[in-house]
Amino acid sequence: MGALYLSIVIILVLGLGIVLGRIVSKKLYKQEEEKSKKKANFIIQEAKAEVEKVKRGKMVEVKEKFIQLKSDFDRDVSKKREELADIEKDLKNKEQLLSGKIAGMNQKEKALEDTKEELASRMKILKKKEEALERIKNESVRKLENIASLSAEEAKKQLVETLKEEAQSSASTRIKAIVDEAKFTATKEAKKIIITSIQRIAAEETIENCVTVFNIGNEEIKGKIIGREGRNIRTLEAATGVEIIVDDTPEAIIISCFDPVRREIARSALHTLVQDGRIHPASIEEIVAKTEKNMAQELIEIGERTTLDLGIHGVPIKLINMIGRMRFRSSYGQNLLQHSREVACLSATMAAELGLDAKLAKRAGLFHDIGKVSPEESELPHAILGMELAKKYNEHPEVCNAIGAHHNEIEMTCMIAPIVQACDAISGSRPGARREILEAYIKRLRDMEELTLSFEGVKKCYAIQAGRELRVMVDAAHINDEKASKLAFEISKKIEDEMQYPGQVRVTVIRETRTVAYAR
Repeated sequence: MGALYLSIVIILVLGLGIVLGRIVSKKLYKQEEEKSKKKANFIIQEAKAEVEKVKRGKMVEVKEKFIQLKSDFDRDVSKKREELADIEKDLKNKEQLLSGKIAGMNQKEKALEDTKEELASRMKILKKKEEALERIKNESVRKLENIASLSAEEAKKQLVETLKEEAQSSASTRIKAIVDEAKFTATKEAKKIIITSIQRIAAEETIENCVTVFNIGNEEIKGKIIGREGRNIRTLEAATGVEIIVDDTPEAIIISCFDPVRREIARSALHTLVQDGRIHPASIEEIVAKTEKNMAQELIEIGERTTLDLGIHGVPIKLINMIGRMRFRSSYGQNLLQHSREVACLSATMAAELGLDAKLAKRAGLFHDIGKVSPEESELPHAILGMELAKKYNEHPEVCNAIGAHHNEIEMTCMIAPIVQACDAISGSRPGARREILEAYIKRLRDMEELTLSFEGVKKCYAIQAGRELRVMVDAAHINDEKASKLAFEISKKIEDEMQYPGQVRVTVIRETRTVAYAR
């Protein structure tokens, strides 16, 4: 019984505790809620106050900005007004000036009208005098006709015919004398300038080949260069693009290739390999690669040294590289760089003798064959290609024209163009400078003679002086002196149009008349 009572009491106490706990927790929750509301209201009030504060600051800032803009606007308006006032003042001044000019023009116009009236009256007087003079003239002519028994027209015609014959005879004699004197003077001056230019150039006689002979110290090196089953020589040929000929020639190896740059690379690589002593495919490829790199630098050094020696400045690096490549290129066996240097010096000398720009002439002479070493593959003639390269690198228009016209591909438009053409012929045609293949040389001479024999009236034709002069024998019965001059011109023109030749060809037409009589 006591235990049950205790259990009931405990349950009641627990129930009462739960109820009291709920009441207390609810009251605490309400208190906390009130605190939160107060805190929220406080935060809201603070936020509103802050917003008001910011708003007031922004309003002040906006007002200040507005005042500043208004001040700037007023200042600009004031400035514009001043400018407009100045313009209005200038316009008024101009208006006054124009008014004065108009008044002056009106006065001049009035004076002109007075002058016209005066001239009209004078013209009337002159016309009357002319009419009187014409009457006197006609009367005099009639009297002369009666005296001479000739009309005025017949007398005038006879006088004109007499004067015409005298004038033609005098003019023909005078023209012939002037032409002869001009030819003599021009030929004399031209020879003087050319001889002076040639004498001032000390040029070598040099012939370039398509093979290079590489000398070695002993015959054992040949075996190393060939390698086992020829692998070294095959590797070297594949890396350099040349043909290496190893034969029975003592202490010599022949390097053959049409490209002198590749021959030089192969020669330098062989020299390095022989000095090093280690000759195998790997070292060959490595040394050839280094040699090609050194060769590219050497080309630039050769170009820079050439321009420095000639006193030519401001040349782009691409053109300097091409000038260096000229050192390893030949034209008819003549070294292209040496030829271009000769043409540059000759052109500068001739231009100076003629009072022209020697620097431009020297530049054009150096660049005239630059198209022969162009890295671009093109079907254009080397003169046109060189002109395009010069234009690409902003060379002077006269230099471009001289390059393009030195083989007559384009028209010459400047004075240095014929100078460069003449100097190119001088450098290429001097003895020992160039050589041609014998068959091509003989064929060229034969074609020249056959071309000349195709003209009507030509009996015989001989190419002499290595093809630089053509002597033409003509039939005197069909070709007179006037036709002989015309025939020489037509033959030279056809040779220019249809044949290729270095320098120039002199055409001499010989007309011979023989009269035979027998004494019996």
